[in-house]
Amino acid sequence: MPTSFTPVSALLGGALIGFAAVWLLATLGRIAGISGIANAAIDSREGRGWRLAFLAGMVIAAGAWFAWSGAAPRVGFSWTWLVIGGALVGFGTRLGNGCTSGHGICGLARFSKRSLWAVMVFMGTAIATVYVMRHVLGAGP
Repeated sequence: MPTSFTPVSALLGGALIGFAAVWLLATLGRIAGISGIANAAIDSREGRGWRLAFLAGMVIAAGAWFAWSGAAPRVGFSWTWLVIGGALVGFGTRLGNGCTSGHGICGLARFSKRSLWAVMVFMGTAIATVYVMRHVLGAGP
């Protein structure tokens, strides 16, 4: 089954994510864990400005990419499944004390054993989900 993998955009995106993580750690001493940033932007008044700016930058950058590249975001997903998926991701980030960005990018770069275990669980779950969706249920592209 062919995919639309484009190594140049993947490399550019990865480099920008890495730069943002290093910049945030170097300038504010904070880990670029998106779930933690989003949670603290809602729950805490302290540091809310930089958190909201960081989150807005992610949304603006994605919009700029779609406008510049001419690519279109994926559409046609059921709102029910999007809400269920979002709720499960939120539950998982609370259960794992962090998200893929905090553990996978920042935690692994700091050689955190807890982050290594978290990433192995994330990846194992993702692999199992794709296998079940595509090969057992026959869903997907």
